[in-house]
Amino acid sequence: MESTDKKDGMERFKEEIFSKAVRAGKRTYFFDVKATRKNEYYLTVTESKKKFEENGKFSYEKHKIFLYKEDFDKFADGLAEVVSFIKANQPAGDDDRDDKKYVNVEFEDLEVK
Repeated sequence: MESTDKKDGMERFKEEIFSKAVRAGKRTYFFDVKATRKNEYYLTVTESKKKFEENGKFSYEKHKIFLYKEDFDKFADGLAEVVSFIKANQPAGDDDRDDKKYVNVEFEDLEVK
């Protein structure tokens, strides 16, 4: 798949290589591997959350981060450290989230080879 975006009068090509959607309660996370013009892979992580308005209609609130290959190891190490800390130190009974469904995503699943 190749998409064309026009920005500031210039065309930018983004090729989508691989995508993975992870549904987690009220949120969906999209992990998308894309390629630059030089065929260098990078990862976009998008959080999408459905928001309901007072009139009954809904929209999606989205947040996106871009990770480039030179940052993959540091990002993966930081994420693993934080997740391990939370799992080891979360006080029992302090989970007040109303969406109790959890999805375990291993960062190795996101590796680009």
